[in-house]
Amino acid sequence: MSAGDAFTPIERHEIDKAIRDAERLSGRDFYVHVGRSTGDSRRTAWSLHRAVARPANSILIHVDPTARTLEVVTGADVRETVDDRHVALAGLSMQTAFEAGDLTRGLLAVIQQLAQLARPVQSLHTDTP
Repeated sequence: MSAGDAFTPIERHEIDKAIRDAERLSGRDFYVHVGRSTGDSRRTAWSLHRAVARPANSILIHVDPTARTLEVVTGADVRETVDDRHVALAGLSMQTAFEAGDLTRGLLAVIQQLAQLARPVQSLHTDTP
């Protein structure tokens, strides 16, 4: 996570813990980038996502506080359980917290929501009769 001076050490610890918990719960890789976009924020997010170790299994959250933009990029495997509508709903709760001036709480909320949604679907069927 690159965040510059956006967070206190305690806030960074909370965000790092939320990421670890989300990865453990969902089996997906989570990345958070807080910083300026280089040009278009969506393109910046896609570029960051392409650079991660396992893009197909990853969720990248990019926030540009200066431009007040939020982008979430999900990999192909993640999109099997998390669609654009889910991402939009998670983003709404995050933006509400941002508007209240609480970037940390917004990030924690979206990480937790996406982790719940990104869990692999459990099959209730077995091969045995």
